[in-house]
Amino acid sequence: MSRKSEAADPATNTGTAVDLASAGRLKQMRMVVGMVRKANPKALPIAIGAGLGTLVILVIVGLVTGLGALLIPFGVLLGVLVTVILFGRFASSAQYSAIEGQPGAAAAVLENMRGNWTVTPAIAANRNMDVVHRAVGKPGVILVGEGSPARLASLLTAEKKRVARVAYEVPIIEFQVGNDEGQIPISKLQRKIMRLPRKLKPDAISDINHRLKALQPSLQAPKGPLPRNARQPKMPRPKAR
Repeated sequence: MSRKSEAADPATNTGTAVDLASAGRLKQMRMVVGMVRKANPKALPIAIGAGLGTLVILVIVGLVTGLGALLIPFGVLLGVLVTVILFGRFASSAQYSAIEGQPGAAAAVLENMRGNWTVTPAIAANRNMDVVHRAVGKPGVILVGEGSPARLASLLTAEKKRVARVAYEVPIIEFQVGNDEGQIPISKLQRKIMRLPRKLKPDAISDINHRLKALQPSLQAPKGPLPRNARQPKMPRPKAR
């Protein structure tokens, strides 16, 4: 996964590192809550209500059966767990909504995948700004294209042939990201890749990465001036601790 670093506030005392770290987490949590609320105003009430409902049911059962001493604490823990799980799902949906349709969104998802992946964004592109990204991991070489389905087919085929020249007997899997027929929505890309069978060992992954570095880039720059402030979108997610 990609690692993000934050610059410390110059006005903050450097001796309060623990407080700064805690403030950073709280700030990230507020950012995620705001993003979820903007994407779905009903998300927080649903998550909190589901947790409280779980607690109330177990409290009632505990009082009726005389097992309140056991079920009430369990209800508190279960209610918190239900709230966290639902909020996590709403947050994940909001994150994907925030980057959907942006150039480079697929690369942002690839760089945030769990596990040991080597991601190379924009290894191939055309003048229409259709682009192919590459990820190498235990399933093999993953080629992910985003853009027009009609144009991506030939772009992916050409890149697959190019990779196959050095990736001997290594699985090469293609995906197209988008909402058109035959494409995968950006929200399902990571899940699709993580479910692929693991066929390569670490030594084989290192070997194929070394071979791929020897390939000449096939990126075709579009006509006209390039945007000065073009940036790849980042997945707006809190740091994992």
